[in-house]
Amino acid sequence: MFPRHRLVGFCGLPGAVALGRLGIGAPGRRAAELAKVAKTYAAGREPLPVLELLAVVANADAGRDGSYRSRTPSATIRRFHALARKHRALLLLNIQPGRAAVLDEVEALHDWLVHPDVGLALDPEWEMGPHEVPGRTFGRTSGHELTRVARYLSALVDAHALPQKALVFHQVATSVVRDESALRPQPGVALIKSVDGIGSPALKRRTWRHLVSGMPDGVHAGFKLFYEEDAKGSRLMSPDEVLRLSPEPDYVMYE
Repeated sequence: MFPRHRLVGFCGLPGAVALGRLGIGAPGRRAAELAKVAKTYAAGREPLPVLELLAVVANADAGRDGSYRSRTPSATIRRFHALARKHRALLLLNIQPGRAAVLDEVEALHDWLVHPDVGLALDPEWEMGPHEVPGRTFGRTSGHELTRVARYLSALVDAHALPQKALVFHQVATSVVRDESALRPQPGVALIKSVDGIGSPALKRRTWRHLVSGMPDGVHAGFKLFYEEDAKGSRLMSPDEVLRLSPEPDYVMYE
């Protein structure tokens, strides 16, 4: 996957404007817009558009099973998988687990993850402990848990002779990923750490430097931009500014 490609994506859920770009207007229009945005990040690489669909969404209420999460219907995932294929894009299934076990949510997506153009994104900010509620506190994961998920994907790649799979984990603060040094790359899996800090370009650069410092070997850097939140009282960073970050991001995602 790297360094041949640079991944550039929109995230969200159809009909949920507050959750990202994919929720605004017709998905087909967003995919066409994304293809244009991806080209601005080529810089000598092949741009690969990414549709990062929220497949598991954390909720403020417990729900019937007390998991504080809901799963996106298979029909929606199927529609976005077809859209990704039409636009020669990668589909990433994003998991906000609430109180559910992360690996259980990953395994529930097995039938999608065996496709060669489907990867995974974890949003541990929304991974809650037994007495925690999404939106009231930051959740967390660990390097050990991320390694377990990477091993699961690696086994799928091996069993089904798949191309390398992307595994993104989003991080907004140091506390969101504990024992990151315990993260171990796995065969057939491209690990990507997406830095999700919000704010002005100067603030986002500081967050970037802080979170990529000491990043484990074999992990690629990703960078997240927020169309609305970053622009409040400031402005959105340009592609040229993003590409001047060090290390240069392999994945750029817009929410």
